[in-house]
Amino acid sequence: MHPLDRPVWNALNSGWSTLAEGDAHALRLEPGHGPFAAPADSRPTALAALADLIPAEGEIWMVGREADIAPANMTLSRSAMLAQMVAPSIRAGDGTEPDWTPLGDEDAAEMLELALLTKPGPFRASTHRLGRFIGVRDGGKLVAMAGERMRMPGFTEVSGVCTHPDWRGRGYAGALMRVVMQAMLDRGETPFLHAYASHDKTIALYRTLGFEMRATLPMLVLTQRD
Repeated sequence: MHPLDRPVWNALNSGWSTLAEGDAHALRLEPGHGPFAAPADSRPTALAALADLIPAEGEIWMVGREADIAPANMTLSRSAMLAQMVAPSIRAGDGTEPDWTPLGDEDAAEMLELALLTKPGPFRASTHRLGRFIGVRDGGKLVAMAGERMRMPGFTEVSGVCTHPDWRGRGYAGALMRVVMQAMLDRGETPFLHAYASHDKTIALYRTLGFEMRATLPMLVLTQRD
């Protein structure tokens, strides 16, 4: 099985290992960093351990081959199919690059505000600590950003890509993604990402950056059983 067939489980056992909670049967990312979790396999013991990891008033997200059927001991909140794409190289842009700046803890509140406004995917108060993030400011206001999320040997996920609605159409997202992708390639890692499989325009944009379709994976959002 390819490492990206089970990206959450493999990230929790490698790049995210210091933030992993659980045991050999199931693991979750520390909730302040994100809602992702995965069972070791499909056996009842693993699924029971996974259910125990769901926060009392929260949810977990499963992404990967194991997320094809909602476990019976949990409540399915929503589901979707994701397009998983990889970029062995970067396609050249128009040569322009906005002034960007590294983002860190001092920018965390603005990053969370921008993510909650634009909804690029699950983003929590400490998500920015999962990897390197960069952003564009206009008049001191954070208007666009992109960064890293899942990490495992040889692969790093491009994530948290978003632009404030009032600043869209200026090419910020693509430009920031190219910077993030180049840093990954320079480290000997292959960039990958996930997009909703039904979002044709988004997938077409990612193709212009060099991303290619690798697989279609299920995604489940689960809560405690009612």
